[in-house]
Amino acid sequence: MTDFEGLKALVTGGASGIGRATAELLAERGAQVAVLDLDPSCVEKPLLGFRADVTDDTSVRAAVAGAAEALGGLDVLVNNAGIGAQGTVEDNDDDEWRRVFDVNVLGMVRTARAALPHLRRSAHAAIVNTCSIAATAGLPQRALYSATKGAVHSLTLAMAADHIREGVRVNCVNPGTADTPWIGRLLDRASDPAAERAALEARQPAGRLVSAAEVAGAIAYLASPLSGATTGTSLAVDGGMQGLRLRPVGQ
Repeated sequence: MTDFEGLKALVTGGASGIGRATAELLAERGAQVAVLDLDPSCVEKPLLGFRADVTDDTSVRAAVAGAAEALGGLDVLVNNAGIGAQGTVEDNDDDEWRRVFDVNVLGMVRTARAALPHLRRSAHAAIVNTCSIAATAGLPQRALYSATKGAVHSLTLAMAADHIREGVRVNCVNPGTADTPWIGRLLDRASDPAAERAALEARQPAGRLVSAAEVAGAIAYLASPLSGATTGTSLAVDGGMQGLRLRPVGQ
C-alpha cells in the first residue's frame, strides 16, 4: 500500500517496540518518518532520529520543530512514548505516580501541543495515541499504569472534540499485552519467566501475546487518509481480551 505517499509522520518512542514497528510500517507505506526517542542512536535510514525527553517541554518543542523542518511539514503524530508500572494503589509512592503520569500523560500533551501548529496546516492531519487495554479493563497489579492509560483514553476523546473542526483527527489504540522489550524485562524479573509468560498469554482469548507489528497495523489504519471519517475512536488490539468471555476448553 502507498496510502501515506507524500505524508510526513512523527513517532515518539520510535526506537524500539511498538514505536519502531509503527515508524517502519509508515515508511514502507510511503511516509517520510521522524522518530523521537531518548536514545535515537539505533534509528536507521530512511527514518530520521531526534533525541527528545517527553518530560521536558523545551526538549520536546525543539525536537518537534527540528523534525517538522527536516520533513518539510507534519501530517501524522503517533504519541507512543510511555513507561510501565506495577503494583496496587498502595505499592508506589507519590514520586513514582508523578513520574509515570509525567511520561505517559503529560508527555503526550507536550508532544501534541508542539505538533498541532504543524498539523493544522495539513490536509490529512491525524494523531494516534497509544493507550492500553488497561484503560478499559481492570487488571491486577496495574493501578498506576491503568490510571495513566485511563487518562490517555479520556484525553483522546477530548482532543478529538477540540480539533475536529481544525481538520485534525485524534484516535487511540488499546493494545493487550504486547510482546515488547518492556514485557521482556518484566518476564526476566519474574521468579519463573516461562510460567509468567504462559499466564499472560492465557488471559488473552487468542492464547498469545499481541505483536508489535499488529499494533503498528492498527495505528496505520487510524492514521491513514483512508480513515478520514474516523475520529474519537479507541481500537482494541488485544486478542479479544476486552470483549470476549470464552468458556473453558471442553465445556
